[in-house]
Amino acid sequence: MTNRIKGKVLITGADGFIGSHLTEEMVRQGYDVRAFAVYNSFNSWGWLDQSPKEIKSSLDVFLGDIRDPHGVKQAMRGCDVILHLAALIAIPYSYHSPDTYVDTNIKGTLNLLQAARESGVSKFVHTSTSEVYGTARFVPITEEHPLQGQSPYSASKIGADQMAMSFHDSFQTPVAIIRPFNTYGPRQSARAVIPTVITQIASGKKEIKLGSLHPTRDFNYVEDTVRGFIDVMESNASIGEVINIGSNYEISIGETVRLIAEIMNSNIEIVTDSSRLRPEKSEVERLWADNQKAKRLLGWESHYAGKDGLRRGLENTVEWFTNPGNLKNYKADFYNI
Repeated sequence: MTNRIKGKVLITGADGFIGSHLTEEMVRQGYDVRAFAVYNSFNSWGWLDQSPKEIKSSLDVFLGDIRDPHGVKQAMRGCDVILHLAALIAIPYSYHSPDTYVDTNIKGTLNLLQAARESGVSKFVHTSTSEVYGTARFVPITEEHPLQGQSPYSASKIGADQMAMSFHDSFQTPVAIIRPFNTYGPRQSARAVIPTVITQIASGKKEIKLGSLHPTRDFNYVEDTVRGFIDVMESNASIGEVINIGSNYEISIGETVRLIAEIMNSNIEIVTDSSRLRPEKSEVERLWADNQKAKRLLGWESHYAGKDGLRRGLENTVEWFTNPGNLKNYKADFYNI
């Protein structure tokens, strides 16, 4: 059963990769959206600065920081639904500055949950990540798979997930947890493998610097992830549930790189860059989503599933990144942690 949202929707992390796509799609669908973007002295709305004029004119933008409980309460005024995407997500940077991940991902989520409880929202959608599963103990990975904090990032997200569900169990806060597998597409940070490969090739490089090639991932095109968020938000059945959003297709990093090179008509040599390797026990070796629960509860299905779907999604992504106006925003010569 779905429930078309009528009140104002607060989207945290609206300035980021997935958040900006979600914000734009919800505005197109007629939702009343308040976009929470991180405050900065440039007055930048992140990727929302690139949105069409008609999208930006329809937005209510709030600049703040989820680590500030007072600002969070102000942002939530008049909102009936929360889509919480704001987080620190770069795994290498979590080795560098783990304290900031606790502050942002756990304490920031707590601030939002406290404000949501006090204001009596009708839905709180919390964003998890497939990284909380760690290396697969069985595949495909169901929502019952054990949680393994193999990096400070994944540990902080496990903490945030547990905090969110504790508010559902303790205070009946209407929490739903969406757990997207490796989302890719236009606007993704070059700290992720697909953009780093595309930007290096697009910049004319023949030697592509990468980390481990053998781990497998379940790549999820951003359009599918966005539909997953909206379906979780609108479904009454999602309350109190953790729901995987993934394509149910496993592919190695190395094979993904070869597919990108084929799409871009490029002969490349892959060079292992030791600075891009995770510590041995921290590397997540295998991710492969079981998406049956999403199909059963939400009626959600991947439109970019299997190798053919991945190819279509990568073609869209390559087209966006190779546009000179977009490529100029990336530093292909530097390793983004």
